[in-house]
Amino acid sequence: MKKKFHTLFFLIILVSTNALAETFLSLKKNKVNVRYGPSFESDIKYVYKKIDLPVKQIDKKENFRRIIDFKNNSGWIHISQLKKNNSVITTDNKILFKKPTAFAKPIAQIQKGRLLIVDKCQKNWCKINSDDFQGWIKTTNLWGLFK
Repeated sequence: MKKKFHTLFFLIILVSTNALAETFLSLKKNKVNVRYGPSFESDIKYVYKKIDLPVKQIDKKENFRRIIDFKNNSGWIHISQLKKNNSVITTDNKILFKKPTAFAKPIAQIQKGRLLIVDKCQKNWCKINSDDFQGWIKTTNLWGLFK
């Protein structure tokens, strides 16, 4: 009985630490280095040049986070270059509505691959900003949002 309890406890810890490791973050600056390894001594793999770009954290080691982006590129970024997620990328063409209902007035068509800043989300809708537009968009086909 004690062995089963320890095995169950270990599995719960393993699952919970993996769940904590996977989260969405956003880039804090317009220029962010992505490295091959979790240290400043590691070579730079590539450089992001898009503030607020959402990335998915898949691992962490000390002050570095291993991330994967919308196009499945991966690498290590220092935590000082990341912030709590506030953006998404559309994976399909979307319609921006005035209110959080499909019966509301359409404001704009959002093209696939567009970066959107999220103000808040409720149920199946998120209030977003996109250049000159502000409105509500359905949460389906958005990358950067855990549902």
